[in-house]
Amino acid sequence: MSKQRQPAQTSSSLYYETATFAGGCFWCLESIVQETKGVIDAVDGYAGGKETHPTYEDVYLERTGHRESVQVTFDSKVISYQELLAIFWQNINPTDAGGQFFDRGHSYTTAIFYHNAQQKKIAEQSKKDLETSGRFDKPIVTEILPYTTFYKAEEYHQDYYKKSALHYNAYKKASGREAFKKRIWEEIKKRNQHT
Repeated sequence: MSKQRQPAQTSSSLYYETATFAGGCFWCLESIVQETKGVIDAVDGYAGGKETHPTYEDVYLERTGHRESVQVTFDSKVISYQELLAIFWQNINPTDAGGQFFDRGHSYTTAIFYHNAQQKKIAEQSKKDLETSGRFDKPIVTEILPYTTFYKAEEYHQDYYKKSALHYNAYKKASGREAFKKRIWEEIKKRNQHT
């Protein structure tokens, strides 16, 4: 079962914040974020569309305008929004306007849904820094959009990487996401260290 946010009983909970990211397949992003220190909970769902209470089938068949997304509750005293953005960037292909890896269509495109003016400012700067880093030879197309609504996905999607580990790991490897991450973030880093 997904970790549940505890009632506000300690001073630490005063620093709980929410972030919402669309990064292609929500299983993949959730599995990374959920295991990050300072993350209280990561929930798979649907963001950015206009219809109410979309189902997985609705989103998958592009009926609603939603994107598969992960909503993150985090303790900003432990992990900052900037650090979450760095994790997000390192787990997507921000130059792909047609989806993510072998998942195609609008519902698999990337976006940062900001919850307030501060998040918008930080996200825009983070994107600008990535654009000028020289890491990618194509434009960064990940959108930065105002948060509107988020609908939790069906229960079988939550913590899928734990519930169905064999299928999830086979999917993750076959998708090309891990090979892309290694090439962009590990091999380039090693190359730069030797120049």
